[in-house]
Amino acid sequence: QAAARGMAAEPRGDALSDGLLELLRPGVREVDGQVQAVRESQVELREQIDRLAAELCRVNEEQKVCLDLDPYVKKLLNARRRVVLVSNILQNAQERLRRLNHSVAKETARRKAYLESGIYLPGSPSK
Repeated sequence: QAAARGMAAEPRGDALSDGLLELLRPGVREVDGQVQAVRESQVELREQIDRLAAELCRVNEEQKVCLDLDPYVKKLLNARRRVVLVSNILQNAQERLRRLNHSVAKETARRKAYLESGIYLPGSPSK
């Protein structure tokens, strides 16, 4: 019954925003985890490309038969550049997501503090 009184005293908009926040939070965390996993795999891929490019250069230098591996090395370096670009985009997206999550949590805490103090935000429905 105390919970029912708390809900009655809480403005509808705040209950809705809290509900939406709780609904979205697991999805945001899941996306954040997946972005982190992709970033880690991008780093691993970039390191493997670097190792392969170095190995191709070494093989090319040691070959007795003149085999031109430079085009393949260039393709690998181009692929590495694209991997780095995607990694940077993911890092920026993850940082934006982190800032958004922080802002939402901060706003939720601010609204709860106002509600607990009995002061309502401008534009919020009054009792």
